[in-house]
Amino acid sequence: MLKTPRLSVIIPSYNEKRNLRRHVLDEVLAYLNQQSYAWEIVLSDDGSTDGTLADLNRFAQKDRRIRVVANAHMGKAQTVRQGMLLAKGEWRLFTDFDQSTPIEEIKKLWQYTPRGYEVIIGSREMIGSRRDEEPWYRHLMGRGFNLLVQTLAVPGILDTQCGFKLFSASATEILFQRLQVYGLQAKYKDAFTGAFDVELLFLAYKLGLKVKEVPIEWQHHQTNRVSPLKDSLRMFRDILRMRLAFMKGKYDLSKG
Repeated sequence: MLKTPRLSVIIPSYNEKRNLRRHVLDEVLAYLNQQSYAWEIVLSDDGSTDGTLADLNRFAQKDRRIRVVANAHMGKAQTVRQGMLLAKGEWRLFTDFDQSTPIEEIKKLWQYTPRGYEVIIGSREMIGSRRDEEPWYRHLMGRGFNLLVQTLAVPGILDTQCGFKLFSASATEILFQRLQVYGLQAKYKDAFTGAFDVELLFLAYKLGLKVKEVPIEWQHHQTNRVSPLKDSLRMFRDILRMRLAFMKGKYDLSKG
């Protein structure tokens, strides 16, 4: 019988043949195999059409602590949500498939788990972080978006969009069940990631959960899935939808 994992690593995927050729999952597995704590990997697929799901199932045969979740195509937010809520770990990390933030960076987040923090997030903007090879215009647009986020939703967080976030099991249940803009009804059929992270942190802020932002290392990997201008406008729209949902009392702000 498997022990309750200390850590669940949730990795969303959508048509990842290119990244699979880089053996990124093998790197995650090799790192976790070196750890003394119990762990699991949850591979949550967003209805891939290029054979990725078959590759994930083959990879899962390497270790019984690896699970594959096959979702209908609803977008990355729902894929992460499903994986996080199906995970069993005392702590649950979601991380990007391309491993822009290497799995080893988890050690920087771990040190804050005994200190009462319930949400611990990687940051590419804090002093001590490092971001490599990102186009200047992407960085500039990210900074502009963050100013908007801090004004309208989550004050004090320098980087809401880094795809490397650690949640306690209780914080996972509290936050991922209460999403409105990116809740179960939300379906984005393209590669749009949106302000999903912002809604999670917005809820954490409103619920008074203890959040810690930690500098990490991050490397840009070229992708054609991001449309900086179009996606920024859609994210701005979704932040306004969050504010409206909050004003209408749609969020359950009880911790029970």
